[in-house]
Amino acid sequence: MSEALQQLLDILELEKIDETIYRGVTPQTTNKRVFGGQVFAQAMRAAQDTVPEDRMVHSQHGYFLRPGDPSVPILYQVDGIRDGGSFTTRRVVASQRGKAIFSTELSFQVVEPGLSHQADMPDCVGPEGLEDDNVRWAKLREALADKAQTGAIAHRPALRPIEMRTVNPVDLANPTVHPAEQFVWVKAAGSLSEKAQNPGLQRAILAYASDFSLMGTSLLPHAINFMNSKLQAASLDHCIWFHDEFKVDEWMLYCMDSPRSSHSRGLSRGSFFSRDGRLVASTIQEGLIRLRS
Repeated sequence: MSEALQQLLDILELEKIDETIYRGVTPQTTNKRVFGGQVFAQAMRAAQDTVPEDRMVHSQHGYFLRPGDPSVPILYQVDGIRDGGSFTTRRVVASQRGKAIFSTELSFQVVEPGLSHQADMPDCVGPEGLEDDNVRWAKLREALADKAQTGAIAHRPALRPIEMRTVNPVDLANPTVHPAEQFVWVKAAGSLSEKAQNPGLQRAILAYASDFSLMGTSLLPHAINFMNSKLQAASLDHCIWFHDEFKVDEWMLYCMDSPRSSHSRGLSRGSFFSRDGRLVASTIQEGLIRLRS
């Protein structure tokens, strides 16, 4: 297991300080904001702790309200809205210094059989032989070492708990107009221990990973990316649905597209396919993509 993956597992183990109140921390970083995927996943872990183990989270809908401060612990307050015969609902509010930074609702269900169909997995090359995205970013950082680097490069973490390999990557230094879709192979950066193989933790790790690259899909048709100093970007909301079981330390294809951007907002959608072609999770995110003069 890599150091980065162990660090992720550590921050997903929240401190329980009251019956429905949990405290989470952020790894040391030069970023001025907490990564949205971290808050999303930590909120899921807080809610999971209040739900019987036979009920699995199948959907989560969250809103990012304020930037999180990485130097301050995050408090997660869980509201037990409903415990039904087969579904359980939870609301979680994450706060710092007495103000909400994130709110989310989650639905859990007892596992049961039923009607089943799915979209086909796109046909594309596998992850073998593709360059790791972190290697591409490292090369870009080195190439621009003598220039004024944007925050997207200067603050990109050296430790990444999720390994990512993009199919047909774009030129980050010289972006051009590109169709609003991208395929990225993703998996945990290392093999999970037997203790970490429980389905609830697996889903939290995938929820964390789902925030990478998704919002950037809406920028591809406009020939800009997060290195553009005129771009003000932030996640506004994020949703995920789980359809089937998976192993997050095995390769999955993250297929993303953006059907629309308008009014300084971009809508992006994502689908996670296992190597055997099963659609295991879906995501949707709307992000702020404001160009400043």
